[in-house]
Amino acid sequence: MHRNDRTTDRRTRALGGAALLAVTATGCVAMPSGGAAHRLEVPQGAADGVQVHVYPVAPHKGESPGDLLAGFLDSSNADQANYDTAKQYLTADAARRWRPDAQVVVLAEPPRLGHPVPGPDETSVPINVTGTQVAQLDVRHTYQARSSEYGETFKFVKVAEGPDAGQWRINELPDGLIVDLTNFKNTYKPVHRYFFAVTDPSERVQANPVLVPDPIYLRRRIDPLTEAARATVEGPSLWLAPVVTSPIEGVKVLSATAGDNRVASVKVDGVELGKNPAGCQQLAQQFFQTLADQQGKLNRLELSSPKGGCAISSADAAVVAPGALAGGESGMQAYIQLADGRLTRYGQPGGDPGPGAAEPVPVAGVLGQPAQGGQPRPGELAVRRDGNAVAVIDKDGRNLYRAGLTASDKYSEPIVSSHAPQGLASPSWDGRGDLWLVDRDPAAPRVLMVREPTVVPVTVEGLDKRSVQALRISSDGARIALLLRGPDGKTKLSLGLVTHGGTAAAPTARITGLRELAPQLAEVAAVSWSDTDQLVVLGKEADRLQQLHFLGTDGSQSTDSPLQGGESMTALSATEARLQADQVGPAVLAASGNGVYRLKDNQWHAVTSNATPAAFIYPG
Repeated sequence: MHRNDRTTDRRTRALGGAALLAVTATGCVAMPSGGAAHRLEVPQGAADGVQVHVYPVAPHKGESPGDLLAGFLDSSNADQANYDTAKQYLTADAARRWRPDAQVVVLAEPPRLGHPVPGPDETSVPINVTGTQVAQLDVRHTYQARSSEYGETFKFVKVAEGPDAGQWRINELPDGLIVDLTNFKNTYKPVHRYFFAVTDPSERVQANPVLVPDPIYLRRRIDPLTEAARATVEGPSLWLAPVVTSPIEGVKVLSATAGDNRVASVKVDGVELGKNPAGCQQLAQQFFQTLADQQGKLNRLELSSPKGGCAISSADAAVVAPGALAGGESGMQAYIQLADGRLTRYGQPGGDPGPGAAEPVPVAGVLGQPAQGGQPRPGELAVRRDGNAVAVIDKDGRNLYRAGLTASDKYSEPIVSSHAPQGLASPSWDGRGDLWLVDRDPAAPRVLMVREPTVVPVTVEGLDKRSVQALRISSDGARIALLLRGPDGKTKLSLGLVTHGGTAAAPTARITGLRELAPQLAEVAAVSWSDTDQLVVLGKEADRLQQLHFLGTDGSQSTDSPLQGGESMTALSATEARLQADQVGPAVLAASGNGVYRLKDNQWHAVTSNATPAAFIYPG
């Protein structure tokens, strides 16, 4: 990520003097000012301590159209809630029509403005605004990568009457805002809102609901808690909407606050919460997670309306929190598969396979023993998130088995078989106990969901001549990461949505909404979920060495977990589970030809063992 330390003086010149700034943080303001057009790198914490306030400046009498346009663009991106000053640059009719919240266009550099010089008798003039677009926020605040040339025309007229008579004003303009990348990082903050995963109608026993994160960007200093709560009741992003739901519609957020006592309060209108206590609790759970993302730890949230309300504690919120299905302590258990095929684990849940760790212990049952004659020789393994079962693909990739982890457990009969050698691959468990895998048989490639004893062929929409090489399902089961190989032989990363249907006797599943998540990577070798809103990806950009990338589900790249060298790495495993709610940093294991390594505190540490490790697994 390119960084540029800008002093207040340079920043003011960049704004053309049409907006005033107040810098209340000490030291320099470090923000990205460039980078790849298809990637937005967002520091999750550093910018929060930077207080670069931008105050709008009203138009001056006698200003030319060119100067007015520069002033308008600066003032529209200032820290003002209702854009009142920016609207002074518009005619009365244009101010009524303009919808500033329709979108945010993010340009790589400050926009290029035309500078026509109107004649003394002219009463109208157009000015073109151009630039290289790198991103966009839509009307629901959702980030979308862009890589295109941007161009729009602003039309100015000389006002004939009223208080602005004789002055130039903007009469026609595109809806939304235009901002360069540096100002975007200062003005907007990445946050999450949360929605419940939709119910699977084919589940035999309905599981507890769980919240799914929906990443968005909001203005950093315009009442961020209230704005986040309002964004929640507006509904999810258009992409995520098919797989999530909200309990109550028609809610209007009046305010959202949080005190030093770690108690948050949300006041709403438009709904009688007293008549829907279950819906009130669920809405409170959504608000709790959304506000806690910004405020930090909360102990309690109180939700009130003119007619009723409710309150939840942190314990209530934890039941449906994102990652509640990731396995908890079991999800943090590290496993190592030895060269002789035995599966081992470290002695306690959350065991640390780092320097000085105790030797791993073979698991109970058949998987903790070397393969005997007549038994399948284990290849790829996936431990269920509760730690009680393992999916086993044999060494030649033709058969899938299940085995338990108690002393009496044996291999099941083959559950799935492939006609192609090395056809079956990439087993992955969601948090509800369904197993997902791919069959890479060139003659009949397919994605499968196993809900024993049923094997469900999964329809994947939008493949467009690509084939699925590997997959990783999120713990909530609503989203799935796919490695897709195209006709050119390159493997790229896409994220899809999982929709369920059918009945308990005949379930169906479908993957829809595929979107490429890391277009900057020319080749992707491996992917794993490292949090409910983050993927860890082993891949390389064109003409660069392979690295470990941490990507949000919206495609933005986290700088809380910076890029890690991984040129010799061949595989990786991570987990969404956390031992503590405030745990920082993902748990990642990676393998190379030289052994297995664990990423801790942004440093690689060799996993020491007297036996030769062949593979490694976090549950999922």
